[in-house]
Amino acid sequence: MLDKIEPPRPYTWRSSADQTTTDSGSESHPLMSSDASRRSFGATCMFPDSETSDFEATAPSTQAPREPTPTPAARAANPRQLASARRPFSYQNHQDQLADATYNRFHYYNKLRSYAPYEDSTLMIPDHVIPLPVFIPFIPGQERNTQKQSSLVTIFAVWNTVMGSSLLTMPWGIERAGFVTGIILMALMGGICLYTTYRLLEINKIHGAGIVDGEVADLCKLLLGRPAEIIAKFFSLIVLLGANIVYWILMTNFLYHSVDYIYERAAGIPIEPLIMNDTLSTLVLCPREKNNTIPENIVESESIYSQVWNINVTVPVFLVLIIGPLINFKSATFFTKFNSLGTLSVLYLVLFVLIKAISWGINVDFTNVSSPLYAPSFLPSFPALSGMLALSFFIHNIIISIMRNNRNQEKNGRDLSIAYILVTLTYTFIGAVFYISFPLKKSCISDNLLNNFQNWDVMTVAARMFLFFQLVTVFPLIAYMLRVQVMGILFKHSEPGFVNILAFNVLVVAICVLFAVLLPRIGTIIRFTGALSGLIYIFTLPSLLHLASLRIRGELTIPILIIHLIIPIFGGGNLIAQFFVSE
Repeated sequence: MLDKIEPPRPYTWRSSADQTTTDSGSESHPLMSSDASRRSFGATCMFPDSETSDFEATAPSTQAPREPTPTPAARAANPRQLASARRPFSYQNHQDQLADATYNRFHYYNKLRSYAPYEDSTLMIPDHVIPLPVFIPFIPGQERNTQKQSSLVTIFAVWNTVMGSSLLTMPWGIERAGFVTGIILMALMGGICLYTTYRLLEINKIHGAGIVDGEVADLCKLLLGRPAEIIAKFFSLIVLLGANIVYWILMTNFLYHSVDYIYERAAGIPIEPLIMNDTLSTLVLCPREKNNTIPENIVESESIYSQVWNINVTVPVFLVLIIGPLINFKSATFFTKFNSLGTLSVLYLVLFVLIKAISWGINVDFTNVSSPLYAPSFLPSFPALSGMLALSFFIHNIIISIMRNNRNQEKNGRDLSIAYILVTLTYTFIGAVFYISFPLKKSCISDNLLNNFQNWDVMTVAARMFLFFQLVTVFPLIAYMLRVQVMGILFKHSEPGFVNILAFNVLVVAICVLFAVLLPRIGTIIRFTGALSGLIYIFTLPSLLHLASLRIRGELTIPILIIHLIIPIFGGGNLIAQFFVSE
C-alpha cells in the first residue's frame, strides 16, 4: 500500500500550467556558472540571494551527460531500457530548459546588481521576460533590500565626514577666543550649521523630486537661477582646495618630525635623557619661544642634514615624490578602502588628549591675571574660532547625498541632529580638555597641538606617523573630487585627456607647496577658508533657498524674512572680522 500513498507535496515554485518536475541533473548550465555553487542548476528557490536556502538541491559535481531522449518507437519496443535511461521521477522538456537558463541568468545578474546603486536599473531583467515556471515571491511584512543604510550608520557617516584636521586646531581656537567665549561659539556655530543643513534637506525633499542625484547647486539653479548654481559650484571648489592645502601642510609637518625622530635615534643624539628628570613644563613645548625647542647644552649645527631636511623649504618639495604619483591615478576607488582610518585617527586623538590631560592635571586659573596659567574668558580675537568652526562643521555641499542613503528618510532630521551633537561634543572635548590641562601659558598652544610635544614623545611619534599615512590616503581622494568637478565644468561633453589631468594636478600641487613654504599656518588657512565658503554655503544659500521655497508656496512672512536675512549678515561679519585678527 505504500506505493499508493502519496506523500504531502512540499512548497513548489512552478506555475499551475506545468505540473512536471525539473530534472536536478540537467546539463543546462547557465553562462559563467560555477561548479562550486551549492545550488542545483535550474532549481528555483524562495530566496534568490541566499546561498543556504532549504529549497536548494546539491549541485552534482561529476555527472555524465544524459543519453538522448528515446524515440516513440524505441520507447514502445523496450520500456525497461527506457526506465534505466533516466533517473526516477526526472523529466525535462524545452520549457524547463528555458526556465532553467533564464532563472540562472536572473540569479547571476542579481548578484552583479548587489554592487550597483539601488536606483540603477542596469542588468535588471524585466518582469515580462521571466518565464512562468520561475516564481519569485514577495513576502508581505518584509522590507525589500534597497541597499540603503540604517540610521546608526547614517549618523556615524555624518560624524566621520565632518571630523577632519580641524580637530588638531581646537585648543588653539579656544585660546584665541577665551575659554567661555570658545565654548559658547562652538555651541552657536554648531546650531547654525545644523539648522542650515537641515534646511537644505527640507528644500530637497520639497523641490528635488524631479532632480536625479541632485545637490545644492541643482537646487540653486532651480530656485535661484543659473548664477546661484555657478556660485555654489565655485565655493565648493574653494573648500576642496583649502582642504588640500591644509592636508599638505600637515603631511609636511608629520613627515618632517617623523624622519627627524628616526634620524635622531639613528645618530644617537641623547635628547630624551637630558630632560626626563626636569620639571613638567619641559615635557611640552612653546613654539613661540624658539629657545624652548632645544636644550641649552645642545648646540644646533648647520649640518648637511639640517640643510637638506628643512620643514619650511625642502620637505614640502620632497613630499611631491610621494603624493605626485598617487594623485595621477585615473580612479581614486582604491583609496576609499582606507576610509576607516579617519575614525581610528579621531579615536586616537581623543585618547591621546585624555591621557595627556590625566598626566598633567588641571592647570588653569580664571581669576589671577598675573598667573602664568591665567585663562581669560573673552578675547577680541574670537573671530578666529568662528571662522575656523565654519569649516569644521562644513558638510553642506554633500549632505544631500549622504542623507539620501538613509533607509529612514522620515528620520533625517533626528539623525542629522544627533550627528551634529556628537561632532560638537567631540570638538569641545578635544579643545576644552587640552586647554584646561596644558601646563604652560595658554598663549603657547599651537594651531597644531602636536607641535607642543617633544619629538621623542612616544604617543606623539605614533600620532604623527599614523596621521601621515591617513592623510596620504585622503589627499588623493580630495584631489580627485576637485579634479572631477573642475574637469566636468571645462569638458562637459568630452573626456579630458591625460595631459589636461596632469597639468591640473601639477597646478594643485604647486599651490599646496607654495602655501606650505610661504604660509604654513593651518589655523589661518582654515579660518579664512571657512569664513569665505561658510558665508556662501552655510549662511547665504540655505537662507535664500528657504525664502525662495516659501515664496513659491505662498508661506513667506515678514518675521521669517528678517530672521533669514540676518543669518547672511552674520556670515559676512564673520568674514570681515578675519582680517582684523592678529596671529
